[in-house]
Amino acid sequence: MQPTELSLSRARTLLQSGELTPESLAVACFAAIETKNPALNAFSQVFDARSFYLQTSNAPLANLPIAIKDMLDVAGFPTAAGSPKFFGREPAQKDAFVVEKLKKAGALLIGKTNTHEIALGITGINPHTGPVRNPHDPSRITGGSSSGSAAAVAAGMVLGALGTDTGGSIRIPSALCGVVGFKPTFGRVSLRGVLPLSWNLDHVGPIAKTVEDAAILYQVIAGYDPRDPHSVAAGYGILRDLDALPTSRIALAVGEYIEEADPGVLAAVRQAAEVFRSLGHEVVEVEIPRLREAAQANSTMVIADAAAFHRERLAEHPDWFGADVRERLERGRAVTSTEYILARRVQTEMKRYFELFFEQYNFLLLPTTAAVAAPIEGLNSAAYAPKLTRFTAPFNLTGLPALTVPCGTVDGLPVGLQIVGKAWDESGVLRAGRAYERAIAAN
Repeated sequence: MQPTELSLSRARTLLQSGELTPESLAVACFAAIETKNPALNAFSQVFDARSFYLQTSNAPLANLPIAIKDMLDVAGFPTAAGSPKFFGREPAQKDAFVVEKLKKAGALLIGKTNTHEIALGITGINPHTGPVRNPHDPSRITGGSSSGSAAAVAAGMVLGALGTDTGGSIRIPSALCGVVGFKPTFGRVSLRGVLPLSWNLDHVGPIAKTVEDAAILYQVIAGYDPRDPHSVAAGYGILRDLDALPTSRIALAVGEYIEEADPGVLAAVRQAAEVFRSLGHEVVEVEIPRLREAAQANSTMVIADAAAFHRERLAEHPDWFGADVRERLERGRAVTSTEYILARRVQTEMKRYFELFFEQYNFLLLPTTAAVAAPIEGLNSAAYAPKLTRFTAPFNLTGLPALTVPCGTVDGLPVGLQIVGKAWDESGVLRAGRAYERAIAAN
C-alpha cells in the first residue's frame, strides 16, 4: 500500500512505530499532488516542502499531511477565497484558530484547497480558478463549497483536510467524492480567522477517509475560543471507545420531501438503515415536517448574510464576481427585513422541534444529497444548489452535528448517508458513523 492510501490513523501508528518515516510520507503526498492535481484542480496553493518542520514528537497529528480550505487563514499565505479579484493580494498575518490548533498538534500543512467562489455555491465550478473535478469521474462536479478539500482526500493527495459548511459545504462534496465529512454543533469549533459567508450559519469541520480519522481531526480543532463571539464553552471530552455504540433508537426520514431524491440514492440509504437494524438498533420511519421550510430559511439567511458581508464589494465591483455568485448576492441584497425575520423565526422553531425530537430518538438518518455528482458541462450552479442542499441546509439552520459517510454507489458514483444527532452530541454521531463503517467493512 502506498503511503497516501493509508488512513490518517494508520499512518499515525506507522509513524510512531518507525515503520513509516515523516519524509517518505511527505514526499509521497507531494508526488501525488504533482501527478493528480493538474487534472483535478484540488489545490489553489501548495506550500514549499522546504518550509516543512518534521517533528519527532508523538503529538496527535505529528507529521500528518493536512490540507486547508482557502477560506481559512494560514499565516504567511494569502487567503483568496476563490475570488482572486477581491482577496488574496496580501498574506495572512495570523493563523485561524483551527490552524493554530493543527500546528500545535504537529500537523504538516501541505497546501490550501480550491473553493466555490467566497464559498457561496455547492458545485465547485469557479470561473476564476476553474472547476474542481471529481476523482471518481473528472467530468463531474465534486460538490462544494469545500470542493478541493474533498477531492484532495478522495484522490489520496492528503490524509485529511478542513472545510467550511454553511448549507452543506463539508458534507456535500464529501458525499459526492466518497469520503467522510463532519459538521460539528454550531459554536463547538471557532470561526476566528475564517472568511465569513454567514456569521450565523458557518461551521468548520474535518474531511477524511474514515470516521475515526474525522474524529481525530475534530478533537484537535474543537474547543472554546473567547475571541470568537459564537464560540460556546460547552465541555467535550476525549473520544474514547469510538467503537462502543449503545443500542439506539434511530429515525429514518421518510415522506414526500425525502422521496424527491433520486431512487438510487433512496435505495442506498434504506439499505444503510438496514445495516443499523442488523446491528440490533431500532429503526423507525419518521416524517420530519417543515424540512423544506427549514432549507429555504437557511438559504434566505445565507444569501442575505453574504450580501451584508460583501456589500461594499457588490456595490463597487459587481462584475468582479462570477455570474452565479453575483446572482445569489443580488438576491440576498433584495431580501427584506420581514423575510429575514421570518427565516429567523423558522430557525428558532426548528431548533426547538429537534430538541424534542432527540428526546425520542438518538439519531436521524437521511440522504446527504438528493443525487450523485452531476456533469460539469452546462451545469447552472445557482439553479442546481437547492437539489444538493435540501437535506443538509436544515442542520446548518439548527446548528446540529451532522456526519456523512459513504453508503454505496449509483452508476459508479458515491452516495452519502447523513447521520444527525442532538446538539453537542458529536461523540454519539461519530460512534454511529463508526458502527456503520465497521459493519460495512466486515461484510
